[in-house]
Amino acid sequence: MRIGIDLGGTKIEILVVDDDGRQRHRRRVATPRDDYEATLAAMVALVGEAERAVGAHCSVGVGTPGSRSPVDGRMRNANSTCLNGRPLADDLARLLSRPVRLANDANCLAVSEAVDGAGAGAGVVFAVILGTGVGGGIAIEQRVWDGASGVAGEWGHNPLPAPGAEDLPLPACYCGRSGCIETFLSGPGLAADHRKHGGDASDAQSVVAAALAGDEACEQALQRYERRLARALAGVINVLDPEVIVLGGGLSKVGRWLDTVPRLWRAHVFSDRVGTRLVASRHGDASGVRGAAWLWGVGEYRG
Repeated sequence: MRIGIDLGGTKIEILVVDDDGRQRHRRRVATPRDDYEATLAAMVALVGEAERAVGAHCSVGVGTPGSRSPVDGRMRNANSTCLNGRPLADDLARLLSRPVRLANDANCLAVSEAVDGAGAGAGVVFAVILGTGVGGGIAIEQRVWDGASGVAGEWGHNPLPAPGAEDLPLPACYCGRSGCIETFLSGPGLAADHRKHGGDASDAQSVVAAALAGDEACEQALQRYERRLARALAGVINVLDPEVIVLGGGLSKVGRWLDTVPRLWRAHVFSDRVGTRLVASRHGDASGVRGAAWLWGVGEYRG
């Protein structure tokens, strides 16, 4: 048995799966707002409840916003700011009296889909979260690839490749830079681009719905989005050349990306053939918590 915890800004989800990936227990609770100690307590309580429900002592993996610093093990770059600067993995391990594995939520998506999802059987999987923010994660042979600095896959805060007139001026990003991929490909980025070109949609979902209903301005916004997504993913292919790119997050549900983007990225990939497949996540909203559980491989935990 293994426990996965998806620690989000608004909810904490826990899942127990067995070695065959079958769900044995699942529950969600609200995340305590801006309260680190209460967040720890909520996770500990969920683990206790889950282990009582399945009658087993389990390994624990946690998917988080942000990442763990390789310098001191403390959290960094989390939009749930009460986590930043805190030794989350160490504190949780102490409270649970067992080792805890922790990974960025996009890395958890990559592992989940590599183990038994849309990327099953692939040696290298790149996973993309297209939502309120934009994240990326890498799984190699079903394991997280963190890199030397712990930022492997942090795709959203690279510059958008080859910006043209329709992309200028480059939008400012909260990270302090301008023109980050996230500023264009996040949900708020899509809505902001539509407004910049004269539209009045309040959010990305409205832009997508109006485009599907025949609104020409919203359709043009989606086509700009597709061109940008294709260029950005072509950069990933040119560096990593994964067998599979998995799309997750709210905007991944726009099914046309799976057809249009691979056609568009061919012009930007440095090869006469593109073998990478673009697919939607098989496990959807459950991928993050499943990936957290799979941070421990079969037979690794001896607690």
